[in-house]
Amino acid sequence: MQPKEHWERVYSTKASDAVSWFQAHAALSLRLIRDTGVPRSASIMDVGGGASTLVDDLLLDGYTALTVLDLSAAALSAAKRRLDSRAAGVQWVEANITTAALPVHAYDVWHDQAVFHFLTAPAERQAYVEAVLRSVKPSGQVIVATFDEDGPAQCSGLPVMRYSANELHTEFGSSFILLQHEKEEHRTLFGTVQKCVYCHCRKSSSCDHSHART
Repeated sequence: MQPKEHWERVYSTKASDAVSWFQAHAALSLRLIRDTGVPRSASIMDVGGGASTLVDDLLLDGYTALTVLDLSAAALSAAKRRLDSRAAGVQWVEANITTAALPVHAYDVWHDQAVFHFLTAPAERQAYVEAVLRSVKPSGQVIVATFDEDGPAQCSGLPVMRYSANELHTEFGSSFILLQHEKEEHRTLFGTVQKCVYCHCRKSSSCDHSHART
């Protein structure tokens, strides 16, 4: 089964609040985005945002230029239904982030809470980093969360990569300056704990998008 088929099946057969990764509020992500200090008019990309409630809280917090990208049309539809009329104020993109045609230097903040760790092939990770370099503005900020080095080895039946903060930063390379990192223990609906690491980086103001890793 291809990844898109997998996620379409998940979001077509389960309620968005009945999956292990559900958070009523993505509090740490919201705080890290606020901590970037960007204005409420800044352009923010939420990769893999799907049915996540982060977009709800960003809208409530006054952010006005939001893009949510996800592989699953069903996940995006769940978010649109939940937001109702407010969904019109968000740009929705159904795409695979490793092949998506994103605009150049369009985003002030790039946020990803659990897509990158599903990229188990080096070529996929390289394509992802190239997408960040191409579409994030010079000096733009990048917040990526993955499973921690002692986190689960699988999620939703799929294998995942696990990272320490330094390992995750290394994947992105010297074009990104690590500003801070934090750990989170996510308690699932099933009583288990998923250990995660968040890295907050700034893209170099001088890096060329063709040089993803050094």
